Amino acid sequence: GDPNWMQKTIELSINNNVSIGAHPSYPDLSGFGRRDMVLSKNEVQNIIKYQVGALIGFVGIDNLSHVKPHGALYNKAVNDENTALGIIEAIKSISEDLIHVVLAGSKWESIAQDLNVKIAKETYADREIMKDGTLCPRSVEGSVIEDSDVIVERTIRMVQKKEVKTFDGDVISIDFDSICLHGDTKGAVDIAKKINSSFEKNNISITSMSNIIR
Repeated sequence: GDPNWMQKTIELSINNNVSIGAHPSYPDLSGFGRRDMVLSKNEVQNIIKYQVGALIGFVGIDNLSHVKPHGALYNKAVNDENTALGIIEAIKSISEDLIHVVLAGSKWESIAQDLNVKIAKETYADREIMKDGTLCPRSVEGSVIEDSDVIVERTIRMVQKKEVKTFDGDVISIDFDSICLHGDTKGAVDIAKKINSSFEKNNISITSMSNIIR
């Protein structure tokens, strides 16, 4: 976002005791960072440092918890070693205390583990998952789940049973630390409230990444 929205978001996070993380993307404003770009590892490192550095200018390094790439950059890192390395090495160069948010079960996760950085393995409440654990492309009809009841049931199942039903109908095991619900999913705020209510009924607590990732 622009500097003013960054400041407003930071204030909201602090006032609500929410950890602050950076969400860098490809330099693709008109495409909302959801279009692929061909960049070298060095170029990926530079855009990560540039964008994370801007946020650090607002909050300071000690108040930054994690970094999660956005959109097409995130998706590219799942299977592209150079992109994954560029992201990991850039974050590590900023601070070894930062948590790297990576897609659970991906090649990206394996690379991050090999480089001995802090990772939070992520899955999704509102996105369909393929047999190999990757996200179903947004271009595929039905890849974004909008039915709040389906999302809540799916999320509870992932937390309690560590399994998820894939887009193809199979059930696979999933090991994760964090669950993403997109802010631009239709009815996201109400869905988040329903998930939270369901968590409370099932004695599931929510905590910041820094409390579980050491």
